[in-house]
Amino acid sequence: MQEDIDKSLEIIKRGTAEITPVEELIDKLSGKRTLRIKLGIDASGPDIHLGFAVVLRKLRDFQELGHTAVLIVGDFTGKIGDPSGRSKTRPQLTDKEISKNMKSYAKQVFMILKKDRTEFRYNSEWLAKLTPSQIIKLSSSITVARMLERDDFSNRYKKRQPIFLHEFLYPIFQAYDSVAIKADVEIGGTDQTFNFMIAREIMREMGMTPQVVLTMPLLVGLDGKMKMSKSYENYIGITESPRQMFGKAMSIPDSLMETYFELVLSYDKTQMMKLRRQSKDANTNPRDQKFRLAKEIIELYYDRTQAETSANEFEEIFKRKGLPDDIPEFKLAEIQPKMWIVKLLTTTNIAQSNAEARRLIEQGGVEIQGKRITDTNAEIPLSESFLLKVGKRRFLKVIPKQ
Repeated sequence: MQEDIDKSLEIIKRGTAEITPVEELIDKLSGKRTLRIKLGIDASGPDIHLGFAVVLRKLRDFQELGHTAVLIVGDFTGKIGDPSGRSKTRPQLTDKEISKNMKSYAKQVFMILKKDRTEFRYNSEWLAKLTPSQIIKLSSSITVARMLERDDFSNRYKKRQPIFLHEFLYPIFQAYDSVAIKADVEIGGTDQTFNFMIAREIMREMGMTPQVVLTMPLLVGLDGKMKMSKSYENYIGITESPRQMFGKAMSIPDSLMETYFELVLSYDKTQMMKLRRQSKDANTNPRDQKFRLAKEIIELYYDRTQAETSANEFEEIFKRKGLPDDIPEFKLAEIQPKMWIVKLLTTTNIAQSNAEARRLIEQGGVEIQGKRITDTNAEIPLSESFLLKVGKRRFLKVIPKQ
């Protein structure tokens, strides 16, 4: 029995930032019952990237141990906007936006989670039914001073930036979600710790056994600075094409590779020790390890064949053609299905005029993904990123706006 608990705890702890308190988690695991593991879903975006997948994969660990994942879709709280980590009020969402986003979310979630151990719940189910007197009673559990302990509120208050009253309600409503579904554990990123701890306080106030809080590190994005986010355009989406995923993965900073192996691929202690030994080996090329990382990411969300194909294609385009490792990027500002080749060259500042762009094309000096473009009327698809080459030494990675 104790051996099973220790094994479960080892799996759960892998890659986590903090478990609060771990003693209570051990007690829950010892209870011989199916635990309810809560995860709140941000309804503001329809796509899942590797950063959010880190949390979903931890949820899958719980499922593999026999527990139930309860995904809370914030259709009610989404209209408030979670201010966590924000310096200003977030935009509120409409019912139509939330519904559209969740259709895509649900499909992607089951690329990672098990359907038979997953519950989807919309928090309007209980929050929309709260009466004014019930909301007042809930709010009376938490002081304004306690709210101002939260970094984003505290910083805005000190800078005399607006904090609207409805923003104080967000962590309280999120806490009530835990009460409504009888959460045993809540998981999420470290930026959600305050909200999770408020839930423990309110559950205790309502005579319930408080949930255990499990936080995961925030995955740093491709820029090597900010957390992975579509807002920062430094992400890898789990539904992007294998070629696009591979190209993006190869741009991950060397300093982050170990973190990606641990968080994105869920390497255990033994695998991480082996990886670190290989990294210290003088004969190991960091580029080879990055190739391995990129292939394993694609294999995780597609299959081995797709991973090999993407690797071979990348090798063909980048290595055998003698392309530099560091290629500048250009992010297009507008969403559009395709772009006229001449406009593409002027937009990216490769050519200073339409006439110069036409001349470059007619002279055979323009290539896209290794294919020469000779038609000045060509329309270039913008469904995914691509390599633009002009002449022998000018390279640009063009990233369409999604």
